[in-house]
Amino acid sequence: MKIFSVVSVFFAAVFTTTAQTNLNVAAREMSLQDCIQMALSHNSDVQIERFDPQASLYNLRADYSGYDPIFNFSGKHSFNVATTNQTPTTTTRSDSFNSDIGGTAPWGLQYDFSGNAADQRFEPGPDSAESTSGSIGVTLTQPLLKNFWIDKTRLTIRVDKIQLKFSEQSLRQQFITTITAVENAYDELIYAQESVKVQQEALNLAQTQLDQDNQRVQIGTLAQLDVQQDQAQVAQSQANLIAAQSTLNKDQNTLKNLITDAYSQWHDTDIQPTVRLEAPLQLFDLQDSWGKGMTERPDLLQSRLNVEKQGIQLKFDRNQIYPELDLIGTYGFNGASKEFSGTLGQFNEGNAPFYSYGAQLTIPLGNLGPRNQYKSDKAIEAQLLLKLKQLEQTIMVQIDNDVKQAQSDYQSVNATRSARTYAEAALDAEQKKYNVGKSTTFTVLQLQNTLTADRAAEIRALANYNEDLANLANDEGSTLERNGISVEAK
Repeated sequence: MKIFSVVSVFFAAVFTTTAQTNLNVAAREMSLQDCIQMALSHNSDVQIERFDPQASLYNLRADYSGYDPIFNFSGKHSFNVATTNQTPTTTTRSDSFNSDIGGTAPWGLQYDFSGNAADQRFEPGPDSAESTSGSIGVTLTQPLLKNFWIDKTRLTIRVDKIQLKFSEQSLRQQFITTITAVENAYDELIYAQESVKVQQEALNLAQTQLDQDNQRVQIGTLAQLDVQQDQAQVAQSQANLIAAQSTLNKDQNTLKNLITDAYSQWHDTDIQPTVRLEAPLQLFDLQDSWGKGMTERPDLLQSRLNVEKQGIQLKFDRNQIYPELDLIGTYGFNGASKEFSGTLGQFNEGNAPFYSYGAQLTIPLGNLGPRNQYKSDKAIEAQLLLKLKQLEQTIMVQIDNDVKQAQSDYQSVNATRSARTYAEAALDAEQKKYNVGKSTTFTVLQLQNTLTADRAAEIRALANYNEDLANLANDEGSTLERNGISVEAK
């Protein structure tokens, strides 16, 4: 009795401390949708992943800088003194200006609009010794083979367009992963709360049995040994209750960590789910689930984007094998006068035009680099196609397993519910027999343990079934659709 008294005092102190701690905890009722919405706004992984589509979008916009025109302007003053034995000293002064605007068009055309003017003065000399000259014109170069249908700029743009889609799917995958984790954590929290209730009920049964047997010992109808069995049962039930409470605290923290990035503000908050675990009947259509997996899984869509990106790379590699054949043309006007104004006037009049046109062919002998690069990237494309096929099969197997697991756990819910009902009836019957002396303490305690185990198995089966549905949606890629959520890359 003394040992049991010490144990009872210890557990009483533990429960008193827990109760005092709980006084400082504020309960907050939250539905599953409340938790999901908070997670999508405050989950750290989601917030981090949101930056990838933004960065990809800026990179894509930067790629178009390859089409930005480039303006150049330069001016130079020169001074030169020439002295020989036969001629007097001659001083030459000159000013020159050059400018051009050049760039590349989206179809590969290279253009350059240029202009230049120069002024020269000779001293000593007559006025005619001063002259100006210049020209304005445009030079165009159009590739016809290499760099015609795709070049490095167009390659980069098309690849980064795919990368933007890839990053959007990564964000979508993070949404799905986070929502699934929240759903599972929410179900685990409900399970933990129900588990605490089950263990509390077990402790109440054990304590009631102990109290009744103590009274029987006092009136001499029961041996002290039977009371010791009751005491052991109470102590074990108290230990199980403490373990269940510890699991509940951990599950609280798991859910809080998923829905907030400010854990310290939620530390003293006790999340209270607004629903209980249930097992809604769901009709599973494997073909429909496979269809969703093949069209909605972010990782599968990313794998297909990788194949598409490799196809673009192959198109570029194939184009680089061709020789360079470029059409080249120039057109413009010359000008010459004593002064700059006269030269500019001649540009305007267009009396001195010039032009040229032709073609330029460049053939690399051997061309080993581009040819082998093409073969290498073609092998990578074949590898990516095999990985895509492998992933498709893996997804189908995962979904098939999920459906079977959900069907099995739904049956387990019904089975464990029946087992719990029978266990309650068996304990009630045995308790009545015990009250009239036709049973033993050992048998009653065994049935109490059976009832506790069956109650725990029932809520575990309920939690498993609900988590199965969340995991199936995760493997289908339909989690967002299931929760009515759309992804926005802010």
